[in-house]
Amino acid sequence: MNNPLLQKFDTPFNTIPFEEIKLEHYQPAMEKAMELGKADIEAIKNNSFSPNFNNTIEALERSGKQLDVISSIFFNLNSCETSDEMQQIAQTLSPMLSAYSDDILLDVHLFKKIKTAYETTDKQKLSTEEVMLLEKTYKSFVRNGANLDDESKKILKEFNTRLSILSLTFGENLLKDSNQFELWIENEDDLVGLPDGVREAARMSAKEKGLSAEASAKAGKENLWLFTLDYPSYIPFIMFSEKRELRKKIFMAFGSRSFNDNEYNNEKIVKEIAALRHKKAVLLGYASHADIVLEERMAEKPEKVYNLLNELLEHAKPVAIKELQEVQDLCNKLKGPNPMERWDFSYYSEKLKNEKFAINDEILKPYFQLEKVIGGAFKTAQKLYGITFEKRNDIQTYHKDVSTYQVKTEDGNHLAVFYADFFPRASKRNGAWMTSFKGQNKYDNKEQRPLISIVCNFTKPTETKPSLLTFNEVTTLFHEFGHALHGMLADGYYESLSGTSVYWDFVELPSQLMENWCYEKECLDMFARHYQTNELIPIELVQKIKDSANFLSGYQTVRQVGLGRLDLAWHNLTEIPKNTVSEFEINATIETELFAPLKGINTSCAFSHIFQGGYSAGYYSYKWAEVLEADTFEYFLETGVFNKETAKKFKDNILSRGGSEHPMELYKKFRGQEPSTKPLLRKSGLL
Repeated sequence: MNNPLLQKFDTPFNTIPFEEIKLEHYQPAMEKAMELGKADIEAIKNNSFSPNFNNTIEALERSGKQLDVISSIFFNLNSCETSDEMQQIAQTLSPMLSAYSDDILLDVHLFKKIKTAYETTDKQKLSTEEVMLLEKTYKSFVRNGANLDDESKKILKEFNTRLSILSLTFGENLLKDSNQFELWIENEDDLVGLPDGVREAARMSAKEKGLSAEASAKAGKENLWLFTLDYPSYIPFIMFSEKRELRKKIFMAFGSRSFNDNEYNNEKIVKEIAALRHKKAVLLGYASHADIVLEERMAEKPEKVYNLLNELLEHAKPVAIKELQEVQDLCNKLKGPNPMERWDFSYYSEKLKNEKFAINDEILKPYFQLEKVIGGAFKTAQKLYGITFEKRNDIQTYHKDVSTYQVKTEDGNHLAVFYADFFPRASKRNGAWMTSFKGQNKYDNKEQRPLISIVCNFTKPTETKPSLLTFNEVTTLFHEFGHALHGMLADGYYESLSGTSVYWDFVELPSQLMENWCYEKECLDMFARHYQTNELIPIELVQKIKDSANFLSGYQTVRQVGLGRLDLAWHNLTEIPKNTVSEFEINATIETELFAPLKGINTSCAFSHIFQGGYSAGYYSYKWAEVLEADTFEYFLETGVFNKETAKKFKDNILSRGGSEHPMELYKKFRGQEPSTKPLLRKSGLL
């Protein structure tokens, strides 16, 4: 077979030839790439020279690169452009890749060479990045079972294979169960409270489902509107709909994803993943999965994470209780329910925000046309780091909604290719994320520049309006763009230490930092213009955005602490839980629950960050990185939000350095000191 995945990509900047790749290409390409990867490993093992940094550690780093690219393409598309056929292929490929990885990590002869190279290399003669690679390589083998006996290695391989399948199935179940729910509205009275743009988007969704206005009219219904659990559909409904029963219906559907009594229920999977991760940690000599994960994090151990979460909870909970009472008071004033239920909270808190700050998404959205916001993110990056973005129409994409850009340095050199995929579809999981199709490296005096992508689920354009973003969507775009900058500005030698290949509780610093510019007039003035009149966002609206920045910050902090604690509860186990997933969750989050527990809803069964993504024992990372980010942005505020010197320090010490050095050392080089929690508490209004 003439397989495009195994050919040299004859495309601009060696981009992926998506249009030429068919589903039947993946498995043979992966099998061939594994064969080549194994040959690389055999060459290292059979090298007759004494093992050293170059012939063993560096050679291992450079092995299996074709497999890395092919698996990146496949699994990225499985997240954003999947199908039943693709999911079946994933169920075959995941165990194969897991076994391939185990065969390398548990290879006795290979580890012997690595250990010799590790023990005999003079670190004084290596660069900081080389020392990091040496340490990381040796530790990853030890942490993945290289020192185990044969019987234990066999058990470990079984655990890894099973975990790879369970994680995939968790995500498939969540996507399918989410896609199953549809709220069809036939009576226009049931749309009361919903803004025109939301109604129009729902009408368009109904049409796309194949129920045209003509067909519905023949059935005696003038119009039909469709609401789903995709964020751009779910969030405005729960926030604006005056129909309490319908709010309850969609809220319960969202809260019970993969917790329903059907084939997509994730309860058994959640318990099995947690149990296997615990057993695997114990087999490797650790007390828990959290202990093994945090050993390679800035936090180092579970106690430090609990300390941070407890400190934040101590400051945030009293504020959150007051905020909740304030929303309840308004609800009472408007003759709403007392007590409010969870499906009431977004609705009444939005009314309170409007009353306090005279601001809401409907006022702001006309100023945030998607194309202009993207342009604003590009201009922000240009002002800070001197880079430019040029739209390209000659780069292949995997879906018609995806746009591509060439990124250039200040002096016009090629830096990266950037893919942007912004709208929901049934083949894409919910949420927003950054990923890469190819990383950056400098092997053999040739530089491989990265292929970076951000994937979001924003409000689609309608027949009468372009895509207009909520302010939350604006900050989400800037957040993911911050991750993208971390990838695009990478300037390391080794790919495994480049870009976002950093400690997990450090990776959110560049992304969360970028959100800050969305609140600055100097930045908003570059892109926030009314989509019809081109009028610049009024200064009073900018001030209201700033004034309302801490609205419900206590509540949001408590919620994040609750998710961090739930994650740790599942991954800091001392024994396998015998109670149900629901009972376990209630016990884990009791101190952070601001509403009474609600039968029928569950977070764990849809907590894809920790059971499908890479955040197990790491969800606290968002709050940890917020500490770093608040400390960093305070520095920008002191020197000027577009201060070139401060931006250069951040780029040179953080963005371009990836994981080439311990993150705390990189941070101190940038900031001159270790971070403090005080800037975050100040910024959040919690001090």
